[in-house]
Amino acid sequence: MIDVNDLRKGVTFEHDGMLFRVLEYSHNKPGRGNATIRIKARNLRSGTTLEKTFQSGERVQDVRLDHHDVQYLYTDGELYHFMDNVTFEQPAVKGELAGEYAGFLKEGMEVKLTFYDGEAIDIELPTSVDLKVVSAEASVRGDTATGVVKKVVTETGLEVQVPNFVSAGDTIRVDTRNGSYLTRV
Repeated sequence: MIDVNDLRKGVTFEHDGMLFRVLEYSHNKPGRGNATIRIKARNLRSGTTLEKTFQSGERVQDVRLDHHDVQYLYTDGELYHFMDNVTFEQPAVKGELAGEYAGFLKEGMEVKLTFYDGEAIDIELPTSVDLKVVSAEASVRGDTATGVVKKVVTETGLEVQVPNFVSAGDTIRVDTRNGSYLTRV
């Protein structure tokens, strides 16, 4: 058990039989009475977010997580297959878990899988990934007065807003935290 005062961004805990990861944390101490700890957390199994307020002194169950460095292999439509870099086991992850990250996953890419009781519950990507542009909207000649952007589609099917000078065949670097264009590689 850990005290709710120890909950910080990124901490994983169990509450009411569900696993949560803290996204935001704030500690409020009014002039009188107990302090309150307000968190925003994501349910690691269902993906929903929860805002919860705890009184200072309350406790939640901490959990032990296993982290494995794995290499992404392929997807068969339903499952995403990885290979553990140490044991060479090949865990498969449901599409719902990889859902928001699917557009960033590229064959041979190194990621970190988090396991709880033998079940994969989270994927941690590198902060940026290089992707090849397969199709781009046509540029309008002379439209350079302002920061004009256009939509491109990458090799993984991810759609990204990029500057006007990026064209099909280019390789771009994309931020995996928010899906934004960083630079042309």
